[in-house]
Amino acid sequence: MSTPPQPSGTPTPDTPDKTVGPSEAAAPALTPGRESLHYAVRNPKLLIGLAIVLILLGTGVLGPLFLDSSDPNAYVGPQAAAPDGTYWLGTTTFGQDIYAQFVYGLRSTFLVGVIGGGIAAIVAMLVGFLAGYRGGIVDEILTMLTNIVLVIPSLAVLLIANAYLGVRSVGVQGLFIGLTSWPWAARAIRAQTFSLRSREFVDLARLSGSRTWRIIFREIAPNMSSYLFMTFILLFGGSILIASSLDFIGLGPTEGVSLGLMLQSAQQWSALQLGMWWWFVPPGIGITAVVGALYVANVGLDEVFNPKLRES
Repeated sequence: MSTPPQPSGTPTPDTPDKTVGPSEAAAPALTPGRESLHYAVRNPKLLIGLAIVLILLGTGVLGPLFLDSSDPNAYVGPQAAAPDGTYWLGTTTFGQDIYAQFVYGLRSTFLVGVIGGGIAAIVAMLVGFLAGYRGGIVDEILTMLTNIVLVIPSLAVLLIANAYLGVRSVGVQGLFIGLTSWPWAARAIRAQTFSLRSREFVDLARLSGSRTWRIIFREIAPNMSSYLFMTFILLFGGSILIASSLDFIGLGPTEGVSLGLMLQSAQQWSALQLGMWWWFVPPGIGITAVVGALYVANVGLDEVFNPKLRES
């Protein structure tokens, strides 16, 4: 004969009674924020990716303060000198300090990522939230606009725009990248918003007379904060890759320096053929490290916010 079901907490004949110690009984449950922080500080992917990004960011922000010249393109040393104690990353064929170009290039790389990723994230959130929450004709119009921008070859548009701009800067480059790289994020945010708009807390806010944007930013957006943050990281890294591609083909900023422009100069002046590895290896490693660390950190964040992916 099977054992009849017992009330919750009552031991069955097959299950020995378990005595709960005072420490276990008194242990408070973690709030969602504290729980995320608890797993974040124990996630190696997040910690390693964040550490690499912070080190490179600190190098780009603080590095120029320790340089003798404020012009990274100044001719300051012997031509084509290998790395030594004076010029840590050597010099170009024109006597330019590659370390100075590298630290200024890191600053430009992060700046274009922030501008391009930030603009793309803002546009994606506005379009995705409004389309997903309002639905109907508003959703159809915004979805059609998103699909149009999505099928347009963004790289070709950027090539044409940059080719005909008289003066190109990091800000203008980031603006164009942001205005062409938001559609996929808008579609994802729309889908998430569409699933949240029928929840009880949204219905209560709607019945209380709250306006559309108040409901979106006070009720829906906080429940998607982790997803929105990870989306921004992906847009940030994507903007850096697009900007580096434009720089490498000679359509980067006309003034200043970036890691992509360093690669373009090294290729243009045959650094590989001349054996000047110190000219093209540092910017290549810099771009790879920044973007790679961002994506590793994003994977770590996904494991932190998604209980199904946590290892412990």
